[in-house]
Amino acid sequence: MSRNNDGPPGLRRKRRSWTLDDKRRIVDESLEDGASIAEVARRHDLNTNQLFTWRRQFGVELSAPQECAPILPVTITPGAATEYSAPGSTGQMEIVLAEGDRILVWADVETAALSRVVKALRR
Repeated sequence: MSRNNDGPPGLRRKRRSWTLDDKRRIVDESLEDGASIAEVARRHDLNTNQLFTWRRQFGVELSAPQECAPILPVTITPGAATEYSAPGSTGQMEIVLAEGDRILVWADVETAALSRVVKALRR
C-alpha cells in the first residue's frame, strides 16, 4: 500500500489535479497589482512554492521592483561614526555578504549597534 493511502479511508489525502485554465487563472490573480503570492496561494489551498512553479511554467519572470535604488559599492573605513539621521528617515540598506547572506538595515538602527554587528562579521 502506498504511503499516501495509509490510514482510515476518511483521512486519506487525495492528490488534486489542476486544469491548465485553473493554473492560468490563479497565476493571473497572483500578477494583479498589489497581490500577495502567499495570500493567493492560501485562498486556493495551494502551496506557495507550487504557485511559483506555475508562474515559471507560464513564463513569468521574477524581477526587482522598479522603485528600488541602484546598488552602489560601499567601503567601510575606521573612524568615528555619527549618530545623526535625518528626521523622519524611512530608508533601508541591504548588506550582501560574500557567501550571499543578506542583512537588512533600517534607517532607525542605532549606529553603535550596527557597528557591533559589522565588527562581529569581520571575524
